[in-house]
Amino acid sequence: MQTAGFSLTRGLNARHIRFMALGSAIGTGLFYGSATAIQKAGPAVLLAYIVAGAAVFMVMRALGEMAVRHPVSGSFGQYAGRYLGPLAGFITGWTYVFEMAIVAIADVTAFSIYMGFWFHDVPRWVWVLAIIFFLAALNLLSVKVFGELEFWFSLIKVAAIIAMIAGGVIIIAFGFHMEAAQTAPGLGNLVSNGGFLPNGWGGLLAAFAVVMFAFGGIETIGVTAGEAANPAKSIPQAVNTVPVRILLFYVLTIGVLMSLVPWNSITGQTSPFVQIFSSLGIPAAGHILNAVVITAALSAVNSDIFGAGRILFGLSQQGHAPAVFGKISRAGVPWMTVMMMTGVLLVGVVLNALMPEEVFLVIASIATFATVWVWVMILVSHIAMKREIARDSLSPSAFPVPLWPAGSALTVVFMAAIVVLLGAFPDTRVALWVGGAWLVLLVLAFRLWVRGDGRRRAVLVDESAPAAVVEREAAIPRR
Repeated sequence: MQTAGFSLTRGLNARHIRFMALGSAIGTGLFYGSATAIQKAGPAVLLAYIVAGAAVFMVMRALGEMAVRHPVSGSFGQYAGRYLGPLAGFITGWTYVFEMAIVAIADVTAFSIYMGFWFHDVPRWVWVLAIIFFLAALNLLSVKVFGELEFWFSLIKVAAIIAMIAGGVIIIAFGFHMEAAQTAPGLGNLVSNGGFLPNGWGGLLAAFAVVMFAFGGIETIGVTAGEAANPAKSIPQAVNTVPVRILLFYVLTIGVLMSLVPWNSITGQTSPFVQIFSSLGIPAAGHILNAVVITAALSAVNSDIFGAGRILFGLSQQGHAPAVFGKISRAGVPWMTVMMMTGVLLVGVVLNALMPEEVFLVIASIATFATVWVWVMILVSHIAMKREIARDSLSPSAFPVPLWPAGSALTVVFMAAIVVLLGAFPDTRVALWVGGAWLVLLVLAFRLWVRGDGRRRAVLVDESAPAAVVEREAAIPRR
């Protein structure tokens, strides 16, 4: 493929980014992973989503402040390299690529499970293989095509969620009892069958691994800064919708679902949304919702490929990845990054062929480790930036994080606790082994292969500062 240069095209407008922000909260973690979280915590999973959602909002505000100040394609990989040093930037960028690769494998796995609702006898790996090549082709088109595709994917998901909430509320409020339903819908289902906390506090803590996975990928909003037409406006608008999305799309939606049927009737064999509305006997509801969750899976994989590709592009600019990842096609797309993600996703084909039943939870826990690590690096990079602003009397940020500095410190502590929880439960402990090995591998790779400019601190132009400060920022020696 011919290349046209080394600069990304700013083809994402405010509408694209706003709906990407909405869509990033509605994916496999909600439509499929919520079944595992519900099985572990019961109705108390609502508390897990609220607490985790508050922490994620703090992460996104920290990322939003940095993205508005430095709207670059490498996003938090570049920020870590600038404020924490080249090794931190290298580890952060590559861990995000690892996160997106693992999450994408989980997403294509969920897609294959959804297709099994209609085609019981077709092996999962067949669907995984088909979707990989379809989405790879789409990502080789211009970023505007990607933005339009995500706009419509997100619109379908948002409309479906709102319709499900409205339909569920009507069923609960008017006491409709479908013949196919074994238990009458109602708020009583949230406290019956063992109570609100049926598996104790241990069950609630165990659910956090899956709950955090559900929010993984939301940081892609920050990655869009490098291709946003007006990042100073679009990024804050997108980030500030995070609390509403968490309350509406997770807490309210799952609360309605568990009010419709007892929590312990959710099997996890397909999306709980499909299972519940099918069990209520509503004509064609299961088929309609299955089409919706398939759309959500397609959107999720699409965003995974986009996010990993743009971070790889930034890593290549820093000298932390081969230069070929920085080459841009005539359509303005870093095409080699798309090809690499396609190759990685082929691992999902093998996993779904060898271990179709266990693959999702294993992958979700590993993805949670990578996600939490990236979020911690975002928070620590932001803390370092704020300290530098205060120390050097730089211009204040246009989009400052709230509750500074206590909120940021508490969020770092919470993220560290999540990592500890991964090791506390046998079914997620593999995440620590894989994650630890990955970090050691990255340190060795940096020491052995990164040379020259890759070992120097990144330089980022401060978009919010006056010209004199920009000149001083660019003149900061890199080490």
